[in-house]
Amino acid sequence: MLNKEEIFCFIYICHANSHKMFTKILFLFLSFCFVISSKGQSDISDTTLSIPMFYASYAYQIPGGDLADRYGNNSNISGGFQWKTNKNWIWGADFNYLFGSDIKNANRIMSNLKTDNDNIIDMAGNFADYSMYERGYYISAKFGKLFPVLSPNPNSGIIVTGSVGYLQHKIRIEVTNNTAPQLNGDYKKGYDRLTGGIGISEFVGYMYLSNSKLLNFFAGFEFTQAWTKPKRDVNFDTRNPDEISKRFDLLYGIKAGWIIPLFKRLPEKYYYY
Repeated sequence: MLNKEEIFCFIYICHANSHKMFTKILFLFLSFCFVISSKGQSDISDTTLSIPMFYASYAYQIPGGDLADRYGNNSNISGGFQWKTNKNWIWGADFNYLFGSDIKNANRIMSNLKTDNDNIIDMAGNFADYSMYERGYYISAKFGKLFPVLSPNPNSGIIVTGSVGYLQHKIRIEVTNNTAPQLNGDYKKGYDRLTGGIGISEFVGYMYLSNSKLLNFFAGFEFTQAWTKPKRDVNFDTRNPDEISKRFDLLYGIKAGWIIPLFKRLPEKYYYY
């Protein structure tokens, strides 16, 4: 297991560099993990154990299908819980936060508000300073299997998992100092292309739980497919619903994460003389 200094170092790095809302949640659950995981130890080197574990991960993803027409590549940070049984079956759940800054055809969005030079006039008559981002999430329940191949112990090896969940994404529009009333409150929703629907994902990779309990991680390839629909009845700039009412969104990329396993304490041995 991680010692106290390594746990708090990891928490500090995540807290300093990730999205504010996500890092607050991550900070709380990693702190909780440290308290629990520091209570017990177990022998992992020669026994297939039942191990509950928390994890945090990062993925770099490439969009496909209808999603590729709207966004470029994105990042994904996630946190979750999973349980590996003593038969090496895996089940769990996680929350994935998607974010990026590459919006395809950005010049067409909010076209009804823009001047010929693609500027938006604020309430003072100046050009508004605005930015557009990709934001979304994928929340899911998963099930899979670990195969102890090329591993230092029967609790490490190749893992294959599948999940079922819900994918949602939208365009986040930020106006500096909120100087453009035409993009405040509910008006902004008419341009955000909010979309959501049922999704599935598959992960193939390697999970490593060290005999010393000091190094625990996973890495591999993840593929996500989602059948989504627009959540806005009409887009204000086009004055029409989205052109595609039934979308097929794809994401695929490399994912890696840090694991905090919660080992049970071994029973104490007593010797009588």
